[in-house]
Amino acid sequence: MRVCMGCLKQVENKVYCNACLRKMFKGKSPILNLKKTEFQTIRYQKIDHFSISGVQDKISLKLSGKNLIPTTREGEYILKPVPNTDIEYLQADIPANEHLTMQIAKQIFKIQTAENALINFVDGESAYITKRFDRREGQKFRQEDFCQIGGISPESDGPNFKYETSYEEIGKIIHDHCAAPKIEIEKLFKLVLFNYIFGNGDAHLKNFSLIETINSDFVLSPAYDLLNTNIHFPNESRMALDMFEDFETEHYKNNGFCGFEDFIKLGEFYKIKSNRVKKMILEFPGKREKVEKLISQSFLSSEGKEKYLEIYLDRLKAMTEKF
Repeated sequence: MRVCMGCLKQVENKVYCNACLRKMFKGKSPILNLKKTEFQTIRYQKIDHFSISGVQDKISLKLSGKNLIPTTREGEYILKPVPNTDIEYLQADIPANEHLTMQIAKQIFKIQTAENALINFVDGESAYITKRFDRREGQKFRQEDFCQIGGISPESDGPNFKYETSYEEIGKIIHDHCAAPKIEIEKLFKLVLFNYIFGNGDAHLKNFSLIETINSDFVLSPAYDLLNTNIHFPNESRMALDMFEDFETEHYKNNGFCGFEDFIKLGEFYKIKSNRVKKMILEFPGKREKVEKLISQSFLSSEGKEKYLEIYLDRLKAMTEKF
């Protein structure tokens, strides 16, 4: 038996299960006829032409028949291989890390995410591939990240502009710009909580977006760029942004890191009913067995699986110390 490179479920003699082929590749078995070295050449030749941002190397692809081919226009997918720049630990695990974290968010915690999978270059190295969600049935829908919405840029806020606010403050974007803020603010809260528990210390402003719906209003976009960064950067901050603008809980003052009390307070700032906040927090320890199973089925190395589980259990402890 093999494990599907999409959903991580067991399949017989297949790379992807039929459901993942339908969701990701229009029912076709995709062919990525590229070597990793060819990816780098394409990336640097066309660096000014790809309409995708971020510091990690990536290119845009579209499906032509069964072939995934690089494109500078009307891209349907984003391909992200193992980075070329030096990473502190377990660099080769980065694609599998992002894939696992996205699958945990989607499958176990029912967070809407961009469709995603792993795919192999011709030379066998795996890369992370994700389907663009701002294009549906030939239509392009407006998407703006929280930097764009807040008017935050390097020119106005300096080189660390993506980190120059708090999770408390970004909740105001939901209340100010969404037609149904009570629904969308709960989605944001759960996503911030998920990032904390799964060690994503780089959940900055550009990793949150609003997207236009067919009714021309705005909702929180599907989640993207979810990965356990603490595996690769063990000395980084636990959170990309401060939790609050000008407030510290007693828990944080006494321990120097966030826990149950901090997220209860964030829920208050977000104007979410306390019973809803507690329910969302307690969902995470309640699904520990499912998380552990998906980690074990992932494409992480043995050391990567061990570190991923260790970080997850450490964050759970911080969140459940009241119980």
